[in-house]
Amino acid sequence: MSEKTLPKLTLRSESMARQVTRALRQAIVTMQLAPGEMLSEQDLARRFGVSRSPVREALIKLSEAGLVRVLPQRGTQVVKISRSGVENARFIREAVETAVVREAALRASPTMLAELSASIGRQRRAQRSKSTEEFLSLDEEFHRLLAEAAGRLSAWEMIEDVKPQMDRVRFLDMTQATPRHVVLAQHEVIVSAIREGDPLAAQTAMQAHLSEILRSLPELQTQYPDLFEWEEEASSPALSA
Repeated sequence: MSEKTLPKLTLRSESMARQVTRALRQAIVTMQLAPGEMLSEQDLARRFGVSRSPVREALIKLSEAGLVRVLPQRGTQVVKISRSGVENARFIREAVETAVVREAALRASPTMLAELSASIGRQRRAQRSKSTEEFLSLDEEFHRLLAEAAGRLSAWEMIEDVKPQMDRVRFLDMTQATPRHVVLAQHEVIVSAIREGDPLAAQTAMQAHLSEILRSLPELQTQYPDLFEWEEEASSPALSA
């Protein structure tokens, strides 16, 4: 594995293994650790300045999330992006988040509406920066706030467990296929529907927002074929965990 800069461990309230898991997940989502790249447990421990135990635990968690796989006698590899995995994650997100915004439109408090408006303001400022990672972080914040506005934060926590494959495409998408101002405009429509107390409009806006990735996914797969896992690779015994 090449010497790339990895996210720093700064979340001191969490266990070391959880910090390493979050840092590695971020590095994989933002392509600092590329699909197909081999990971060394010993090297990661050295670079994070921790023992091998939290790294090993983190890699197990990432394997469960479908982001890495253990190759017998070879080590651990960052899994390539699975198109079916992305489509399945999007399907689950749509089912959950359309329900979330319907409830948000019916019960969002003035305080939560102010929080959502403030989030839109932060996104508006961030779209002018060069950092896709910053804008993606604000996108995550926005969707989490929607769940809070609906009183369904546990729904967002469930989504976080099923969307890692989708996150990598969203990072590529914001970098290449879907301009940030398009994402921001879609978020604004969602907030407007919630503010107006219109659950059907909020649901329709969320469906349109989450369907954007279906338009860009084939384009990204064609543009970056080496980042995606093709059907014959996924079924190959040599690559099975």
